[in-house]
Amino acid sequence: MQTYDVHTLPSNDNVNAYAFSIELAGRWFVSKGAMIAYYGNVNFDGVAAWASRDGFIASRFSSPIYIQDWVVAEGQGKVIVADRGFDVQSFDLEAGNLTLRANNLLGFETGLELKQSIVPGFVTLIGTGKFLASSNGPVIFVEPPFRADPEALLGWADCPSPSHHYDAQWMSASLGAMLQGMFGRESGEERQFDFTGEGTILMQSSETLREDPALMRLIESQTSLLSTQQAGILGQRLVARAQQQ
Repeated sequence: MQTYDVHTLPSNDNVNAYAFSIELAGRWFVSKGAMIAYYGNVNFDGVAAWASRDGFIASRFSSPIYIQDWVVAEGQGKVIVADRGFDVQSFDLEAGNLTLRANNLLGFETGLELKQSIVPGFVTLIGTGKFLASSNGPVIFVEPPFRADPEALLGWADCPSPSHHYDAQWMSASLGAMLQGMFGRESGEERQFDFTGEGTILMQSSETLREDPALMRLIESQTSLLSTQQAGILGQRLVARAQQQ
């Protein structure tokens, strides 16, 4: 069994399939909870706190919904990150544009800028630098035209945002059933993301997702657009759904 120390840990490489060792010499953005161990003189502080005093950090992180879920790791040393025993991979962007499921993004260099995607549950990285992502099983790369199960979709690069495709039978279902699908787990045979144009789609080898707390904040922020009657109807349907589960 391999035993590591600060000298034998890999530098900006995988320790194994499930953990990655960052050679920290400055700053990295790291998802809260992703750090499992570190060596050296490293400080972790919330992105929101950093953004209030550092214009550069504020310019790198443009996502109010997710800002509370991230920290800035600053210092010198090695930081090991992992995610629930999922596969962890590093990717390099060069003047790129990649949208990724927010819960699977573990960290990225400050040369990259994070923006909130128009697709709920996803964020977009723009620029040049390294980022880390987890996946439930190996990542599969495919090209459009392509339809993806939303819960197996990891992200997409250099192609337009997807549109929704609904099965004809699903479209004929009641509004209540469609709302339940929007707010809960549903089958990929009923709804898919439809990709067209050029680019690359990243798929994980499982439909199992981690709960995304930011989605609740996003949904709550949108309920202010509903009328009192609409909010009441939605509340009744969510209560019925919870009782069914």
